[in-house]
Amino acid sequence: MAEPAKKQVVDFYRYPSIGGDDWRYAFAVARVRALETQMVTRSTLLDMANAAGYEQAVELLSSSEYGLGKGAMGFDELENLLRARRSAVRQLFAELMIDERIVELFRSRTDFANMRLVLRRVLTGKPLGDDYSDEGNVSPEQLAEVFEGENYHLLGDYLSEAVEQTVLNYYQDKDIRRIDYTLDAAQAGHNLARAAELGSVFLLGLFGIQIDLNNVRTMLRLKFTDSQQRNVFLKGGFVEIDRFRRGLDMGSDAVAGLFFATPYFEVVQAGASFLVSDKSFLKIEQQCDDYLNGYLRSTVQITAGPQPIIAYLLLKEDEIRKVRLILTAKRSHLDAKLILDRLG
Repeated sequence: MAEPAKKQVVDFYRYPSIGGDDWRYAFAVARVRALETQMVTRSTLLDMANAAGYEQAVELLSSSEYGLGKGAMGFDELENLLRARRSAVRQLFAELMIDERIVELFRSRTDFANMRLVLRRVLTGKPLGDDYSDEGNVSPEQLAEVFEGENYHLLGDYLSEAVEQTVLNYYQDKDIRRIDYTLDAAQAGHNLARAAELGSVFLLGLFGIQIDLNNVRTMLRLKFTDSQQRNVFLKGGFVEIDRFRRGLDMGSDAVAGLFFATPYFEVVQAGASFLVSDKSFLKIEQQCDDYLNGYLRSTVQITAGPQPIIAYLLLKEDEIRKVRLILTAKRSHLDAKLILDRLG
């Protein structure tokens, strides 16, 4: 398994550095800036959340790339459209990104998602199935060949080591949660190692933030369930793991103070308070999304470089998830307040 990059230190107030310009990407960034103007606005998402029903929410998307046209209001049609839009933005990302190593790095997200699904099935005695995404570095056909013959070496170094470690950890006590914990740690380590190899200040910042936010969520979930788990936090973030462990032993109304000297004080404060008052994780999910998206949007300072292209990919994927979330909630007749709590 790839070793995580050297431990980072919080030496910033709000966000870490995004790095400098790379003029090879001048045309690509100009194209992304034009596409950004076509993204669904926050006001439209809020209007969808407050719409009278599912059909009215869908209608608000009619002038966007998610418009289905008259008479095509079905959720299945919309889900197919959303998947197509996600595939399209990932393909555009691959076309605009000059460094193929960055493309491979982001495709590895799909590899780890596929690994999570296949290992859950294989280790619990379920059929392998064939519903795996083909947007990773390892094709579904390769996956079938690997797991039918247990030829893990065919996956390449970082995935084969992750799979072998996951299998070993699972069989310690056959706790299915070990699959998620081990793969999360493997993916975080892989991301940081590749970012260091690329010499990308922006990617190191991005992955460090993602690790910290994952640990914040984990801390609050463990507190809420009174879990005794202590060794499930990810290494390599900006905030030391001991701080999250100490947070497990504090009251939910006091835990935010532990993060006062970190960039995540407001995130933890809002999420913990809402957890106490509403017994819900909606606010912490919303706060984590907003914090990460704020870092991505700070790439507006870059005139030319891979940073705005990476940011566009992730922000566009987030937009697609929010459209799906709102319409799924509307279809299920959920209260608008629940949707708004999640959107912020």
